[in-house]
Parts: sequence; structure tokens; C-alpha cells
Amino acid sequence: MRKVVVYELLSLDGVAEDPDAFITEWDDVMDANLGEVIAPQDAVILGRRSYQEWARFWPSSEIEPFASFINPVAKYVATSAPLDPEWANAAAIDGDVVEFVRELKNQAGGEIGVHASISVAQALLAGGVVDELKLVVAPKIAGGGKRLLDGVPATALVMSASEVTPTGHLLLNYRVIS
Repeated sequence: MRKVVVYELLSLDGVAEDPDAFITEWDDVMDANLGEVIAPQDAVILGRRSYQEWARFWPSSEIEPFASFINPVAKYVATSAPLDPEWANAAAIDGDVVEFVRELKNQAGGEIGVHASISVAQALLAGGVVDELKLVVAPKIAGGGKRLLDGVPATALVMSASEVTPTGHLLLNYRVIS
């Protein structure tokens, strides 16, 4: 069975919205971590807003290691609207995102990544289909914005890895156990 891995950039107070406001430095350790996160992934689940923003930015980006990953990878978008703009290997999810991901987990393939899409990550956590959380926590307090774990039911986690980067970011990996 495939794993679902949620990768999110957070402020110290748990805000995931608008990470450019609190992730103002990026270092080589963070790059290496991102490379390790995306290497086993062959599918990504996105929400509509993240898709629209990313489909305008990533096709012409040369920011590595993510550009070489996100452009060719299979992208499934939680939306009932037509995908606009079009982006290679992207398809709208037909129906409930949790059920779609449950079915996708049972198909052959690599890991399934959830990147940037806060409401999708929350729905998948609430639906019990997330296997791991991989978080980058900035050494800044955002003070406001949508938090990743707001509204998510009680969930037991086990820390599987942690590291502090040269710029003071925490790299935290948790396995979901219930």
C-alpha cells in the first residue's frame, strides 16, 4: 500500500498560509530535506487554489529540486471546476478527495505527496488516510493566518526524525499511528 505524506511549511505558531511571509531564508539542509521528501513521490494531491497559483509559477521555474519534480509528476486536484490554467499531468479529482486518495493508496506506485494545500491536508488527516507529516517549522511567529492543524481530530503521532537547519528551521517528521 502506498503512503500519503503531507509536507508543509509552518510558522512556529502553526500557520501554514502564505509561507513566504515567515520562510524568508532557505538553506542547503532544507534543500536536501525537500529532495528526500519528493524522491519517492510519483503523485501529488493539490487543492484548487494551490493548483492555480502553482500552475502559473512552476512550469517556467528553475528552482530546484522542486521544479524538476512538480512539473512532470501526476497531479490530482481537489476541485469540481475545470483546471485553469492547464498544466502537464494534472487531472481534477472526480468526487470525494478522501475516497479518491483511499483508492489511489491501493494502486501500485510510489508515495503520494500533499504539498501546500492546507484544506486538503486537513481533510485527509481527518479522513484517516495520511501516513506521515513532514514539516518545516520556521523560527518565526506569524501571528495570524490559517493553521495546518485547526479542526483536525485528535491524532496520535510518533516522531521519526528531527533536525535543526543552519538557519534555525526545524525539520520534523511524524508517523501517524491512529
